[in-house]
Amino acid sequence: MSKIFTAAVVGGGIGRSHIVEGFVPNADKFKVLAICDLDPGRMNGLADEFKIERRVANFDDLLKMDDLDVIDICTPPMVHYPMILAALAAGKHVICEKPYSTSAAEVEEAHDLADASGLVLTEGFMWRHGPHAIRFLEELPRIGELRTVRATFSFQIESEDDIRLSRELAGGSLMDVGTYCVSAARLLVGREPLWAMGVAWPAESGVDERFSGILDFGDGVVATLTSGFRSRHSGIEAIGSEGSLRLDDPFAGRATKLVGSDGFEVTIPKVDPYELELDDFAAAIRHERPVRLGRADMLGQARALGALYESAASGRVVAVGG
Repeated sequence: MSKIFTAAVVGGGIGRSHIVEGFVPNADKFKVLAICDLDPGRMNGLADEFKIERRVANFDDLLKMDDLDVIDICTPPMVHYPMILAALAAGKHVICEKPYSTSAAEVEEAHDLADASGLVLTEGFMWRHGPHAIRFLEELPRIGELRTVRATFSFQIESEDDIRLSRELAGGSLMDVGTYCVSAARLLVGREPLWAMGVAWPAESGVDERFSGILDFGDGVVATLTSGFRSRHSGIEAIGSEGSLRLDDPFAGRATKLVGSDGFEVTIPKVDPYELELDDFAAAIRHERPVRLGRADMLGQARALGALYESAASGRVVAVGG
């Protein structure tokens, strides 16, 4: 029988989804042994609900637990970098909720540390593990030569106190839902962009409440991206020389149909992407296969996000990774 890895979930917001949709279905692979959260009410509520043995308010105390194999970081983006480095230094495998960083140097530093310690580090883009993303890639040849990818993800934020609007916590629509659009474009094109152009519309806090961007992948292939907190839309469309493919609501695992302009239509099975994400993570820890989203993908994501932000701030086209 394969070892069951012990895990700690850090952050009780999105962390609840990770427990319910990821760890619980993977009980044959993981046991959530501890939860760490600055909000004692939320932490105790989750611990009681899921019978989690240990409740820890201090992250440093969590890392001192020798019987923990895995740290699942579900905190705001601003603290991802120091937390990941500390967790890796403590000898823990790490899965970090997207996005890890907009800095390629931070990605390299973390993966260098993970590699030197024989640890697995991955970014938690759960949608990339689902059958909708895989089937989309498989059907791309039917549209001929890829010309354009259009990706959108926006929702109506419920409170002006939402942490996604916090400048101090690296909020903003591009860092939240826009990261999915960047991920989708990179996945479908199959290579990294060369140039980026971005435009941000700021909220009162200064973070972008709406962001639009263009990624130029060279050879005439571009992606247009839109993210936001003031409207409702989620979709991916690939446009090629012979037609197009469209997937509505793809990023939360709710997509049900892949539709082509030529009348093609296929039903996509609804599978929990968090469960698939943790299954992939466990396989990598067991050395069964490389993790799906490792160093190369995290670097590509960070470089694209960083270039889009730099373009929006400077008002000019920016070389990705340049």
